[in-house]
Amino acid sequence: MVGPVAKREAVAHLRAAMGLSERRACSIVSADRKMFRYRSRRPPDRELRSQLRDLANARRRFGYRRLFILLRQDGEPSGINRIYRLYREEGLTVRK
Repeated sequence: MVGPVAKREAVAHLRAAMGLSERRACSIVSADRKMFRYRSRRPPDRELRSQLRDLANARRRFGYRRLFILLRQDGEPSGINRIYRLYREEGLTVRK
């Protein structure tokens, strides 16, 4: 299964290299045209990721739930599911 990012890149390549229309390129790649045009409105998580990494390195024995509480006390309005997603994506684990 190919993800949306790869499909977007494939459609862009077909359009640029072969001069195909958006509709034709999307049908070749089996991508919905809405997916090709979609742009996320969610702000990037760079600052939150670095803050989470710093806290995880400082508090090695804290899991994502306790880090969530620390972030909440610092005024970060993110939810627990977002913190958990970033925690997994960063490859953070509870260390000894």
